[in-house]
Amino acid sequence: MKIIKRDGSEETFDASKITAAVSKANEQADPGVRMTKLQIERITESVVIACEELGRSPGVEEVQDMVEHQIMAHGAFEVAKLYITYRYTRQLVRQSNTTDDKILSLIECSNEEAKQENSNKNPIVNSTQRDYMAGEVSRDITNRILLPKDIVDAHNEGIIHFHDSDYYAQHMHNCDLVNLEDMLQNGTVITGTLIERPHSFSTACNIATQIIAQVASNQYGGQSISLTHLAPFVQVSREKLYNDVLEEAKSVGIELTGETARKMAENRLLEEIRRGVQTIQYQVVTLLTTNGQAPFVTVFMYLNEAKNEQEKKDLALIIKEVLLQRYEGVKNEQGVWVTPAFPKLIYVLEEDNITEGSEYYYLTELAAKCTAKRMVPDYISEKKMRELKGDVYTCMGCRSFLTPDRFTDAGIGNIARAKNYEPGKHKYYGRFNQGVVTLNLPDIALSSGGSMEKFWRIFDERLDLCYRALMCRHKRLLGTLSDVAPILWQYGAIARLDKGEPIDELLYHGYSTISLGFAGLYECVKYMTGKSHTDPEAKPFALRIMQYMNDACKKWKAATDIDFSLYGTPLESTTYKFAKCLQKRFGIIEGVTDKGYITNSYHVHVTEKIDAFTKLKFESEFQALSPGGAISYVEVPDMQNNIEAVLQVMKFIYDNIIYAELNTKSDYCQKCGWDGEISIEEEDGKLIWKCPKCGNTDQSTMNVARRTCGYIGTQYWNQGRTQEIRERVLHL
Repeated sequence: MKIIKRDGSEETFDASKITAAVSKANEQADPGVRMTKLQIERITESVVIACEELGRSPGVEEVQDMVEHQIMAHGAFEVAKLYITYRYTRQLVRQSNTTDDKILSLIECSNEEAKQENSNKNPIVNSTQRDYMAGEVSRDITNRILLPKDIVDAHNEGIIHFHDSDYYAQHMHNCDLVNLEDMLQNGTVITGTLIERPHSFSTACNIATQIIAQVASNQYGGQSISLTHLAPFVQVSREKLYNDVLEEAKSVGIELTGETARKMAENRLLEEIRRGVQTIQYQVVTLLTTNGQAPFVTVFMYLNEAKNEQEKKDLALIIKEVLLQRYEGVKNEQGVWVTPAFPKLIYVLEEDNITEGSEYYYLTELAAKCTAKRMVPDYISEKKMRELKGDVYTCMGCRSFLTPDRFTDAGIGNIARAKNYEPGKHKYYGRFNQGVVTLNLPDIALSSGGSMEKFWRIFDERLDLCYRALMCRHKRLLGTLSDVAPILWQYGAIARLDKGEPIDELLYHGYSTISLGFAGLYECVKYMTGKSHTDPEAKPFALRIMQYMNDACKKWKAATDIDFSLYGTPLESTTYKFAKCLQKRFGIIEGVTDKGYITNSYHVHVTEKIDAFTKLKFESEFQALSPGGAISYVEVPDMQNNIEAVLQVMKFIYDNIIYAELNTKSDYCQKCGWDGEISIEEEDGKLIWKCPKCGNTDQSTMNVARRTCGYIGTQYWNQGRTQEIRERVLHL
């Protein structure tokens, strides 16, 4: 069994240290109230058993809490007092250098929690370490100076999660939809260099990757671009290549007919599209931004976003090439094709690509093959999104959705001063999210002790806490000058404001959103009703909880003119943190706190047996009540030889749910060449990844890709998330 030290490093659990610590406190007590040697041994045994029952590595503070509890359980209150006093004294000493210790542990790569914080960051490389080091300093300033103490305490206790506190000290926002069309068509500026409208598709792709890198380095969340914004440059290249062919033929004395020249130009065009798409694919996966990871970018593929039929056909050419290249994958260091994490792909299911025989059904078949092998694209239903949101547009990053445009209908106008603004037309590109604070729903339930009256009272208190925390995020952005990130605020990615101009106007009127996140609906309902929220008797309570949070967002929006929106949080490392906090405060409760994770958002518990279609249909009701962001998934086996089943799931998504994905596995062992599923096994109380063929456990010599939070991770996960991945049941 391992133990997590205060600096985040990990070492072997040593029970003798418990015995020694209790013995020291015991020796300082008056002889008449001291414990016996046998009592001290029993205390140690009880703590060891409690740690083993956690099913994960305990933290030092957790172990010390258990020791205190056991000393008092033996009636040795004087010894307990001395032990607590010693702990407090040591805490005062540590407070002066906690941040220093964490930074040093990051540099030496001994901080296990940091290693597993982000499944797409390699904590060993210098760029990631610098980001983490800066993050620790920022988090320290945030906790000591910038945030109210009750919000900091609630975050530390796992009552809420104040996301990305390591970026809060700076005036940075979360995620956005890049207005790539404006930047390409009307020019932009990158690091002081004017970038004019490109004269070819390949150049447009190259510029797009530079924009992606710049945007990623000036925010802390994901960004989305649309392939539709690249489509017009296909025609630009087509015309250029046609003229080039005629000129080349003329230069060697050959007369070509227009038809022949067009065919030759079209062949060259397809090659240029291939190269351009390859540029985006390889640039995105090889670029490292200032936060130590590849840009977290989503590529949106929506045929009906095209402005005319020719543009739509050209867009289809790009989509086809993107899917073909993603199906192929990228080569790892040994030259083997593997699954990359980014760019994330979203394919819109629409009327002319969802039915067999429709014009673009061939693209849907290709998307199905790509999903079966590489886990992407994910799918948005044009039908359901129009029905529930009124418009069709991509999410930001992994699942965060903007609220439908209301400022255009209100006549507020072009407040971002975009050069591609069309009066009266709804606007989505150039909009963004201000930040997220997530509510731990199981904590509300457990704090209520099962009393419904107390549950709703505590719920109100926690919602108020979240509101104040979200307003801290909003106020941190107020007064931000456009100069802090020119690519975003001055040169078109979000806006074209003047130098020295504050971004304040973009924080209101629904131009941007701010998100109330939630997690653990299953565990919350399970504790309060004794049933899963899939049970017909418990489902109304679960839906009432969802509506209650939506009503709170609606009330806050009316009071502030800020678009608060309910967001199904994609917990990554936080799922483990919340689980540990719940265990610490409430102990191990079967079906509620007995895992090293809690369930993401409204999802059906990963261990619950349910078929794919029933799951998607059930979750669609909850997704509709999570308008600020949500994604549902079905866990499937290797589907490469059953593409028809994949297509059936896709058609079901089209008819029933806004946004969903299929999860499979895509692994490779570099030591023996195994290309099946890398297994998760327990050794010495810790979950490890192990090749079933050669027994390799060296993560640096494996390529493992798993979807955890709506996006694919490739750098491994903490123990809680690893347990969740291990326990997933198949839905198909």
